[in-house]
Amino acid sequence: MLFRFIIVAVVLLLVEIYALQAFRTLVKSKWILWAYALVSFVAYVYIFYTIFNFDRKVGQTKQSLFALGLLLTLYLPKIVLTTVMLGEDVVRFLSGVANYFIEYDSRSTFLPERRKFVSQVALGLAAVPFLSLLYGVTKGKYNFKVFNQHLYFPDLPDAFDGFTITHISDIHSGSFDNAEKINYAVDLINQQGSDILLFTGDIVNAKADEMHPWIDTFNRLTKPVFGKYSVLGNHDYGAYLDWDSEEAKAKNFEDIKDLHRQIDFKLLLNEHVKIKKEDQELVLVGVENWGKHFGSMGDVDKASEGLTDKDFKILMSHDPSHWDEIVKHHHKNFHLTLSGHTHGMQFGIEIPGYFKWSLAQYMYKQWAGCYEYLGRYVYVNRGFGFHAYPGRVGIMPEITVITLKKGEKLA
Repeated sequence: MLFRFIIVAVVLLLVEIYALQAFRTLVKSKWILWAYALVSFVAYVYIFYTIFNFDRKVGQTKQSLFALGLLLTLYLPKIVLTTVMLGEDVVRFLSGVANYFIEYDSRSTFLPERRKFVSQVALGLAAVPFLSLLYGVTKGKYNFKVFNQHLYFPDLPDAFDGFTITHISDIHSGSFDNAEKINYAVDLINQQGSDILLFTGDIVNAKADEMHPWIDTFNRLTKPVFGKYSVLGNHDYGAYLDWDSEEAKAKNFEDIKDLHRQIDFKLLLNEHVKIKKEDQELVLVGVENWGKHFGSMGDVDKASEGLTDKDFKILMSHDPSHWDEIVKHHHKNFHLTLSGHTHGMQFGIEIPGYFKWSLAQYMYKQWAGCYEYLGRYVYVNRGFGFHAYPGRVGIMPEITVITLKKGEKLA
């Protein structure tokens, strides 16, 4: 532990030295430089104090959210800056070696002088993540987007041609800090006027009482003609906290399950329901959390007991790794799986329809949007709320509207 702390301290000191050098090439006022140093020191103290006083019995708090946001907003840009400046130092060193051994010039110093232009470039590049992260924690985390997706199935029952699904995921109510924005998002969901509303887990960060201030807000969600259904996510099991007893943990879990009833969602726990329209039906299957990295309480076989591969099935499973590992190969043929969980890491680059990138793609093969395998689909919602990092950059909070269509997709 001490060794790791020393390594981190050395790296942060190196980052601060390079950042200060960059500022000194552009700012000559000692007062401004001292003010910069003081702000950096105070930020360090606050961040490390918060980290070392993190209480696993309490979990994430507004203070820990702010500390992580501050850490990323201030120090990711400095890391970019340091990378550029360090690169210049490598070039300066090699130039000095060449000058000394190949073109020896006694009139010049070993290291060429640092170029002001490079410092300006470094500061310019560092401004990009700084402004992006600043936007992410002030505006981006509530910049809700509606994503529309049409999916075609040859065996979709005729009565469900044009059936619409509003899909939300990862509410993480314990992170909210703006009632006006959440009310706006609820209104946006209602405006979609879909036939059914589905929620794929993580109603809280860890504790049931996180949702209590928001129950009235989420009770404003209009109940569509075919109902509101939900499943659990990995955060709904209280697994990331230290509990006083197993009884307290179990009580919290029961309270979290009851939250779904309180906001008028039917919670599916490894079970299915049949959605009937006219004289036809589709089957909604809901499993508990199954994740390659975060536990496997979900049981798709139990949830689909009595169903056949001919039934048209929509599976709700929080973690998309479930689809990749099991569902897409399952003999019962789950036509569409709805997931969330990844949040798209809340950080990335996305140009809808053309390009998307996030660190999430190095952990999950399916991490945002729609994916297909032999006519079976999974849609991964980018998440409604936020967790850990209190913001979103590039990957915005999502409300998905899926329209089911009968037939083959046009090329």
